[in-house]
Amino acid sequence: MHAVSPAFSFVLVMLAGWMNQRQLQVIEYLKAENRTLKAKLKGRRLQFSDAERALLARHAKAVGRKALLSLETVVSPDTLLRWHRRLIAQKWNFAHLRRRMGRPGVMHEIEELVVRIAIENPSWGYSRIQGALANLGRRVGRGTVANVLRRNGLEPSPQRGKVTTWSSFLKAHWETLAASDFLSVEVWTPTGLVTHYVLFLISLCDRAVCIVGITANPQEGWMLQIGRNLTDAFDGALRNKTILLLDRDAKYTLAFRAAIERGGTRIIRLPPRSPNLNAYAERFVRSIKEECLDRMIFVGQRSLRRAIAEYVEHYHSERNHQGSGNAIPFPSNQVGAKSGKVVRVERIGGLLNYYERLAA
Repeated sequence: MHAVSPAFSFVLVMLAGWMNQRQLQVIEYLKAENRTLKAKLKGRRLQFSDAERALLARHAKAVGRKALLSLETVVSPDTLLRWHRRLIAQKWNFAHLRRRMGRPGVMHEIEELVVRIAIENPSWGYSRIQGALANLGRRVGRGTVANVLRRNGLEPSPQRGKVTTWSSFLKAHWETLAASDFLSVEVWTPTGLVTHYVLFLISLCDRAVCIVGITANPQEGWMLQIGRNLTDAFDGALRNKTILLLDRDAKYTLAFRAAIERGGTRIIRLPPRSPNLNAYAERFVRSIKEECLDRMIFVGQRSLRRAIAEYVEHYHSERNHQGSGNAIPFPSNQVGAKSGKVVRVERIGGLLNYYERLAA
């Protein structure tokens, strides 16, 4: 990959900051407009059509109740989310089966297909969806497609395709995505308790974790060296990754981010206060703290390094991951054997356990 020049990286950072500022300004304007509109209504109720309720409900579910409360919406957040629950209930009430026995009606099947295709392909217009239905043996008019989308609260393709959902972005880049985060641990030293910072990297596709560094002083020089290590062409943890997700922690300095991007990995800085967008890294932090770090007292950095190394080995080769079908990412032994003596493998004095069968 071509290295990104510092000047170009700076322009990208400035552009991202400007876009973020513009989004905040737009949000503030819309909030002010909503307040004005609510004042004009003076307690009068607005009448919404079913299509309008469906449209607002879909967007409200994506935003979430907490964020809706801060937006001062014309319709209360609880009402919006109630509309969304009603949409789900309507989907699963099987009313079409109660009206008559036998196979569901053709129009019901077509409507489900239109909605599914439109959601899975935001950039497809009426004609493209019409063609996809024809491939499936269902010939319908463009007007029918438009009516179905309107009835289910889905915008036409220009509006649907303007925003790429976070889930769609993750799926498209799954194999080359990595995320980074810090976790802090208190360690006893001759001068008392000292906070140590553990920087790690996690590969989203296979949950592989790399402990990048542990220090009590994550200063710019240390971070810059970490950036060089991560992008090393031979054994850098980012050598097969093209995108790195970072939060807004100030420890990710401009020099560190520039070093990463010079190595050919694009950085995406997540919005402030959005841990759900870095869920895999956040989940690792929770796991290692609950299962190991919060249950130990560390005296000196060496004891911390030893415990973290043991946990990461357990995390990779012995721990079942519920988010990955309850499988072990990189099992070291045969899993699922039905014969042989069952033994317990202990780590950190039995704090971490793994059960396996000995070969017969």
